[in-house]
Amino acid sequence: MDEKSETEQRAQVESGQAEVTMNAGRYAATRFSTLKPPMAKAPNPFKLLALLNLQQWLFFLIAFLAWSWDAFDFFTVSLTVENLSETFHKSKKDITWGITLVLMLRSVGSILFGIAADRYGRRWPFIINNVLFIVLELATGFCQTYKQFLAVRALFGIAMGGLYGNAAATALEDCPEAARGIISGMLQQGYAFGYLLATVFSRAFVNTVGHEWRPLFWFGAGPPVLLIVFRLMLPETQAYQERQKVREAGRDITSTFIAEGKVAIRKHWLLLIYMVLLMAGFNFMSHGSQDLYPTMLTNQYNFSPNAVTVTQVVANLGAMSGGTVVGYCSQIFGRRFSIIFISIIGGALLYPYCFVTDHKIIAPAFFEQFCVQGAWGVIPIHLMELSPGSFRTFVVGTSYQLGNLASSASSTIEATIGERFPLPPKGKISRYAYGKVICIFMGCVYAYVILLTFVGPEKRGRLFDVGHDHDMEEATQKDRDAIQHIIQGDVVRGESDAEKGQQRTEDGIHEIHA
Repeated sequence: MDEKSETEQRAQVESGQAEVTMNAGRYAATRFSTLKPPMAKAPNPFKLLALLNLQQWLFFLIAFLAWSWDAFDFFTVSLTVENLSETFHKSKKDITWGITLVLMLRSVGSILFGIAADRYGRRWPFIINNVLFIVLELATGFCQTYKQFLAVRALFGIAMGGLYGNAAATALEDCPEAARGIISGMLQQGYAFGYLLATVFSRAFVNTVGHEWRPLFWFGAGPPVLLIVFRLMLPETQAYQERQKVREAGRDITSTFIAEGKVAIRKHWLLLIYMVLLMAGFNFMSHGSQDLYPTMLTNQYNFSPNAVTVTQVVANLGAMSGGTVVGYCSQIFGRRFSIIFISIIGGALLYPYCFVTDHKIIAPAFFEQFCVQGAWGVIPIHLMELSPGSFRTFVVGTSYQLGNLASSASSTIEATIGERFPLPPKGKISRYAYGKVICIFMGCVYAYVILLTFVGPEKRGRLFDVGHDHDMEEATQKDRDAIQHIIQGDVVRGESDAEKGQQRTEDGIHEIHA
């Protein structure tokens, strides 16, 4: 089947014209057969990137920068655990509750901001998120007690929770189908890039310019101002504008939105539960491999601050490379196969990642994070393709953040178990075998992720425009032709996003393979 006919068939399935009902037995029987890599053609990645127009690149850029700074803000605590414990006279385990609270409350933010973004647009929820980032990062730097610190970080969790789904929708809704895999991988690596920035700036600001750890948090409040200005200069995504236009054509926008929600819950409730379970595994994977790793290096292996910084920088370079490469490969080999394959490799690398005791640990750190974030690189587009069209921001963000909630105690669990494996102290500093705990913990997590990915669905290549959304047809009681007529009435755009995006993709593919 050629590229064009395959795309047309997918469009028919998504519009409901070729929808197939599959019972549980048949679905289970297809888990192996559907895992077979489709071996799609692999165009030059640079030519894939050239498929994006200027506006699509700007959408990607604002989403990437925002997601990067979200990660920066989160890891400022992870990288200053020892400093915070000294300031507030608490144990490292107590300080990790500042991480746990953020993870626990992010689901609240994803629900609030996700529904707002799907109903009112991506722009203003994004701006409100960043205003809260500014206020709460400044407040963290001025905390004087442990209780104040926990309270501010709890509020910060709510603010942070609203960003991920918004960033994914902004970057990927209008993205040409052929370029989705590589753009997904690049977007997700904003997480690793933010970790890298946090590592570098923590070394630059903590205990170097006065006020101990506080300047790192004050600095973190600055860039969101620029993100707000940037986002104000951009419109809503074209996919959202089309969907909103269909809602406006009905008798009442809010009633239509509620009807869409009822259809989504009734038809996709089992899929939504699956996505939360899957994201729990992925969040255990990232936080379990990263949050306590700097503490392991300093506490167990006596790494100097400079050595920790170098190791973390190299690890995050591996993460950024892995996310981009595996995200791109998922367009060729499929989403599920790519996740399972790279997770197996990551599991095999756990021993050197946790037990090499000198500077040679840099190599396994690079490749382990290549695998962890390589699997994660598939996630933005995988979740987008699985999500109901009317609630992409809410579903992507909330499944991700409920997964965070399930995994919120990762660092606390590892720190608590680690205290059962004491090592000879270094002066007055207690030492623990954190490497052993991280290795066993991550082995279990990899097995869980592989299993959940294997039994789950995949909708690679699903069309995102409202003209191919069967749920919207049911919610509005309009057929596809009626919805297309509403969309084509947009004199500003002149043609539907599906037609424009698909034509651009097909033209690019033909040019690449010419």
